[in-house]
Amino acid sequence: MEGAEWLEEVPEDTTVEKLKERCLKHCVPGSLEDPKTVTHHKLIHATSEKVLTDTKTVLEENIQDRDVLLLVRKRAPTLLPKMADVVAEEKRKQEQKAPDKDAILKATANLPARSVDRTVTHHNMRDFQTELRKILVSLIEVAQKLLALNPDAVELFKKANAMLDEDEEDRVDEIALRQLTEMGFPESRAVKALRLNHMSVTQAMEWLIEHADDPSVDAPLPGQAPAETPAEGAASSAEAAAGPSSEEGGEEAKDELTEIFKKIRRKREFRPDPRAVIALMEMGFDEKEVVDALRVNNNQQNAACEWLLGDRKPSPEDLDKGIDTNSPLFQAILENPVVQLGLTNPKTLLAFEDMLENPLNSTQWMNDPETGPVMLQISRIFQTLNRT
Repeated sequence: MEGAEWLEEVPEDTTVEKLKERCLKHCVPGSLEDPKTVTHHKLIHATSEKVLTDTKTVLEENIQDRDVLLLVRKRAPTLLPKMADVVAEEKRKQEQKAPDKDAILKATANLPARSVDRTVTHHNMRDFQTELRKILVSLIEVAQKLLALNPDAVELFKKANAMLDEDEEDRVDEIALRQLTEMGFPESRAVKALRLNHMSVTQAMEWLIEHADDPSVDAPLPGQAPAETPAEGAASSAEAAAGPSSEEGGEEAKDELTEIFKKIRRKREFRPDPRAVIALMEMGFDEKEVVDALRVNNNQQNAACEWLLGDRKPSPEDLDKGIDTNSPLFQAILENPVVQLGLTNPKTLLAFEDMLENPLNSTQWMNDPETGPVMLQISRIFQTLNRT
């Protein structure tokens, strides 16, 4: 609706960025003092409707004499809503939702049946933990693709990788720790119990009661890796941060993201419970099959023992298979606004990776204000679609 028209003469070796700067002098005088002004505008070839690339020359973009170009301001990116607002909106929708099949059957249980032949088929609920693993495998792929589209993706994952370089032994679930200290257990002893039991409050409490009279109960944990020095941490972060400049294009950035993803995955590798490994190996099982059993059964010793003595289903290879992406369950999860917002957060990807290999850590992520709402929605959708 507004604007100006002028003729610009430039040699063929002029870059589009330089041409854009010259054009900006006509319509936004004095604006070049702010370097962001150039990046906030784009040149479009009027005939082909193609957005011109800043780093290419007039010749490379095949701009001919008397061609018409349009200089327009780029649209500002849409701000993502806050997680609290999305959760509140989703809660409001849940409250306004029509009653499900269970609620209808319960409310009409005392009414006379109009059809004596009508039968209600009852199906067993599928194991949520088994399905959750498949869901996480597929959601990780979606999250990686979404985050890779973010212009700040490399920077975001450098920070995420640096977070993982911190000594994990120094991080304790504060909510779980508070629950144990409120029961009367000493803080240092509660911290040790939580670390030994993958932040599970129930298992930590059982350990504390079992070892209450143990003279070595307050001894530090053996075999802990020494904390990384600041210099080492900086070196690790620098290694993750090393990458191509923005001028080298999107392919190099994509390769750098792939490398960071690999580093994150390596740092989240499955850690078998050492006490369970020793106990099962004493029964005569080989170490590799013991680790496989614990990985399949979420570090649960009794379940791992049953798996070793049984048909060994599912197999370790089955753990890497995702859910059918065309299934109603997965589609419902992807359509949930809380999940959609969560998938744009690198922390959610880290949570998925961690829970995939260390399911007992899920308590930490369920209590996290950023990842907890996402996990809650996944659980609700699963229960709703599998309820009979």
